[in-house]
Amino acid sequence: MTTDYAKVLKALTDGGVEFVLIGGVAANLHGSARATFDVDVVYSRGRANITSLVKSLAPFKPYLRGAPPGLPFQFDEATVRNGLNFTLETTLGDVDVLGEVAGGGNYFQLLPHTVEMEAFSIRCKCVTLERLIQLKRAAGRPKDLESLAELQLLLENRRKRERGTP
Repeated sequence: MTTDYAKVLKALTDGGVEFVLIGGVAANLHGSARATFDVDVVYSRGRANITSLVKSLAPFKPYLRGAPPGLPFQFDEATVRNGLNFTLETTLGDVDVLGEVAGGGNYFQLLPHTVEMEAFSIRCKCVTLERLIQLKRAAGRPKDLESLAELQLLLENRRKRERGTP
């Protein structure tokens, strides 16, 4: 199933969820041409925000990605409070909701390293390109390491434009 990035972001923003967009969609917003197959967000762990997160995703039947069918999993407030990071499949596609992320910490630690961006006509907080590079490096997965050269080039080109250098 292809993930409907716009509908995922709309559900979260319409639901008032405090989150920072990271991962492949964030890379795409910064100019990356690499394909991505899920939406990755770091969410605030505050009680009200967990309630908003659960309510926003509930209509899309979140279930643990890769878990066997029939596993007694319920994406509810207690589950999110007692857990931290969830890789979910939903009727909108794959969504990773992360309470914290290697190299970046939690929502409030990432907040100073965000920019307001428009994705699919939806305004949301997106991790900066500099911090995204740090997150990819810290994750250390082969797919993250493969993307670093492109992200570094995007950053260098942006800095050249800002300086007015060709």
